[in-house]
Amino acid sequence: MPESETLVASAGLERFGDLQKNWGWLLALGLLFIILGTIGLGMTVVLTAASVWLFGVLMLVGGGFQFVDAFKCKGWQSMVWHVLIAVLYVIAGIVVMNQPLVAASVLTLMLAGAITAVGIIRVIMAFQHRHSKGWVWPLAGGIVSIILGVMIFSRWPVSGLWVIGLFVAIEMIVNGWSYIFIALAAKNAGKAESAATAGIAAGSA
Repeated sequence: MPESETLVASAGLERFGDLQKNWGWLLALGLLFIILGTIGLGMTVVLTAASVWLFGVLMLVGGGFQFVDAFKCKGWQSMVWHVLIAVLYVIAGIVVMNQPLVAASVLTLMLAGAITAVGIIRVIMAFQHRHSKGWVWPLAGGIVSIILGVMIFSRWPVSGLWVIGLFVAIEMIVNGWSYIFIALAAKNAGKAESAATAGIAAGSA
């Protein structure tokens, strides 16, 4: 058995561990994410509302925990501000849960501003490194970000109904493909380990 194959097999075991045997579950999870993401592409408004509503729940829960924690900090000079932040989190969570689409519009506006700003920064950085090899790629990425931000701005507030849902759906699809690639890599590593084990057994026989 070549030593290189043995090293490859042992490296695969270190990287993936038991995933080499249970790669099918991760593959199934990846397929599930792709299916859900694809379905989400067709119902972005519902997915937007659900995502923002869940965000409101998290804010409400976070504010509740902070409110409880504030009463465990007696004597702290900033306890009043701690309580105020907790109250604001709770109020914001309730508002978001009651009006998820309105909150989605506000979040979309902030998201569009952030994407546009990131695009401008990327373009500036690209021109700063224009004498370096490959500077065109960050320039292209910056231009795409600016175009995307402007598109969201131009369709706001209507874009607030579907942008977040679209991003969530795309993220689920990308995440699903990532899981699939990892599962297949773990499967191949498992095959390499099995072949290495068989070769060692044959060599020692």
